[in-house]
Amino acid sequence: MGAINVLSKQVAELIAAGEVIERPASVIKELVENSIDAHAKAITVEIKNGGITFMRVTDDGNGIQRDDVKNAFLRHATSKILNQEDLDNISTLGFRGEALASICAVSKVELMTKNINETDGILYRLDGGEEVSFDVVGCPQGTTFIVRDLFYNVPARMKFLKKDVSESNSIANLLDRIALSHPEISFTFIRDEKRIFKTSGDNNLKNTIFQIFGKEFTSSLIPVSYEYSGIKLNGYISKPVSARANRTLQMFFINGRYVRTKTAMAALEQAYKGSIMTGKFPSCVISMEMNCSTLDVNVHPAKLEVRFTNERPVYDCVYHAVKSALLEYDTRNQAIQPRDFVPTNPKVLAPVADKGTQLGFTYGKQKTEIPDNEPEIYVPESTNYRNTVMSEPVTIKSYDPSTVRKINLAEYRKEQNEKNISQSNCENIIPINDKINTSQPTNNIKDFSDTENKDEHDTTETNPPQEPQTVNIVDENQRDIPIKYIGEAFSTYIILEYGENDLMFIDKHAAHERLIYEKLKKQNVDSHPQMLLEPVAVTLDKNECETVLENKDLLLQAGFDVDYFGNSTVLIRAVPIMLENSDIAENFTEITDYLQKHKKIVLSEKMEWIYQNTACRAAVKAGNISHPQELIDLVLTLEKNPEVRYCPHGRPIYFLMSKSELEKSFKRHS
Repeated sequence: MGAINVLSKQVAELIAAGEVIERPASVIKELVENSIDAHAKAITVEIKNGGITFMRVTDDGNGIQRDDVKNAFLRHATSKILNQEDLDNISTLGFRGEALASICAVSKVELMTKNINETDGILYRLDGGEEVSFDVVGCPQGTTFIVRDLFYNVPARMKFLKKDVSESNSIANLLDRIALSHPEISFTFIRDEKRIFKTSGDNNLKNTIFQIFGKEFTSSLIPVSYEYSGIKLNGYISKPVSARANRTLQMFFINGRYVRTKTAMAALEQAYKGSIMTGKFPSCVISMEMNCSTLDVNVHPAKLEVRFTNERPVYDCVYHAVKSALLEYDTRNQAIQPRDFVPTNPKVLAPVADKGTQLGFTYGKQKTEIPDNEPEIYVPESTNYRNTVMSEPVTIKSYDPSTVRKINLAEYRKEQNEKNISQSNCENIIPINDKINTSQPTNNIKDFSDTENKDEHDTTETNPPQEPQTVNIVDENQRDIPIKYIGEAFSTYIILEYGENDLMFIDKHAAHERLIYEKLKKQNVDSHPQMLLEPVAVTLDKNECETVLENKDLLLQAGFDVDYFGNSTVLIRAVPIMLENSDIAENFTEITDYLQKHKKIVLSEKMEWIYQNTACRAAVKAGNISHPQELIDLVLTLEKNPEVRYCPHGRPIYFLMSKSELEKSFKRHS
C-alpha cells in the first residue's frame, strides 16, 4: 500500500476551513464583508461568550436568491468572480468563495434570507457542513446568519482560542475598522446583550470616529485630503501633540478595505518627522481610492495585506497629503488666537471718539498712544482681555453699554499692575525636592529677576551678579564637606566645588528621577494616589482596554486609579502625586503598551518598569530652566541619600573631577 493517501472530503474541508477561519473574528469578518457587498445600509452584529458559542450578523441588503442558497455554501462558489480577467479588477470585499463553506464546516449555521425580488424567504440549517433543513419562511428583506458552537467538531482548534474577553475585543477591533471604512453604513455591535456602539451611517467619517472612539480622540484630529497620480486620499490625522507610544491607532483603508501597508505607514511617519518626538507615533484614519488593477488584494489569507504594482505613488500621495495637512494646521494654529487681550501697558488701547456708543480697541501695528491726561476708558465686564497676543490687528467696533464699566485711567493702570504682580513668575518657583510632593510643573521656572513689569524709570540693575552659594553638608562618613554652587551648564548639569580639591558635575534629570523612583517605591507601602479634580480621558484600542482592566489592581498599586468609560476610552481618576498633568496621558499610554507586550513577565518586573517610567516622566527635564535654589535643594537631598548614585536606568548621577586633573588640562603642572 502506498504512503500517500487521498483525504476524505470532510477532512479536506476541515483543513481548508482552518486556513480561513482562525477565530470568531474571522467569521464576523467574512459575514460582514458579504453584507457590505450585498449593498446593506444597516448591519447588526451580536456575539456571546466572545463569539465562541453565538454569533449573529443581520443586514438589510439584497439577500440571496432561493436557487443560490445551497450553492453559496459550496467551496469555490462565488457571485463576484466569473473568469480570469475578473481577478485584475476586484472591487468587492469577499470574492474567494471559501468563506461560507469554511464557516459551516466547523460550526452550526442557520441562514435566513429573502432576496429583494422574491416574496418569500428561506431558512437553511447546517451542522458541520451537513444539511439539516431547508424551509420557506416569511422574513424581511436581507440576510441573517447565526453561527453557534465554533470548532465544536475540531477540539484541536478549540483549545487554542483565547479567553472570551480577548476574542470579544478582537471582534470589536475588527468592527471598529470596518465601520470606519464604510461610514455610509450604520453598524450596531451588541456584546453579551449590551450594545457597545452604533454608528449613524450618515457618510460623515468624523461622526463615525466620534461614535467609535469618543470625544477625546476625535478632538485630537485634523482633516487631510489629497489627490495624486490617480489616488484620492481623505481622512484624518492626529495633531503632533497627540502622538502615541504605539501604532495601534494607525488605520489605512484602500477601496473600502482595511489593510496593513508598510508603504503608507512609512510615508505617514516620515511626514511627521521633526514634528513629534523620536519613539512616538501619529494616529490616523486614512482612506484611499485607486484603480483596482494597480493592486493585488489576494496575497494574504485574510486579505489584510495588499501588493501594489508601483509603491512610489502610494508613498508620495500619503507623504504629501499628511505633510500638507500638518503645514496647514501649523499655519492656522498660529493665526487663530483668542480675543481676550489687554496689554500690560494700557497705552496701547485707543478709544474711539464717541465713547458713549462705541468701543474701538485696536492692536498691533495700529495702536495709538493714549494721552496722559485721558481721564476714562471703557472695559468690558464679561471678558478677560489679558495674556493673549493677537497675530493680526483686530478692531471691536461696537458694544452693549450694559456690559462695560467706566473707570479712571490711573485706577485702570494700578489695577493692571496689581494683576501683573500677582501673576509674576516668582510665585511659581518651587524647589526640586519639594516638587516630589506636588504636581505643579517647573518647566517654565525662571529667575527672580523678572523685569517685565518694572517701571520704565527704574534704574535698578536687572541681573545683579550673584556670589556662588556655599553650604556645609555632612557626607556619608559624617565629615563636613564645604560645597560651593558654581552654576549650571547647558540647563542640564549642576557644577559644584566639592570640598577643596574637587569639582562635582550632577545630571539634574538623572538625580531627580532616582529620588522620585525611590519615593514611588516607598508609596507602594504606605501612601495613596492623588485624586484628580477632573479625570483624564485616554483613548486606547480594545486590546489595550482589556490590558488595563486585567491590570487594574497593579495600576492602583502603582498610583493610577482607572475606570473603563466606553468608546475605547479609560478615565484616570488618580495618579502618583508627583506626576505632572501634562504627562499623565502619555505616561499611561506607555505603561499600557508595555503591559500589553509583556503579559507573561512577573508582577515585580512590571511594577519596577512602571516606577522607572513614571519617575522619568515626573522628573525635571534636561534643558528646562531651573532656579539656582532648586538645584541647591536637589544637591542637599542627594547628600542626605548617599546610596543614590545611579538613575533607575543605570546611568551615573554624578562624577568628580579633581583640581589636579583640571590643572593638567591647563598645563599648570610640569
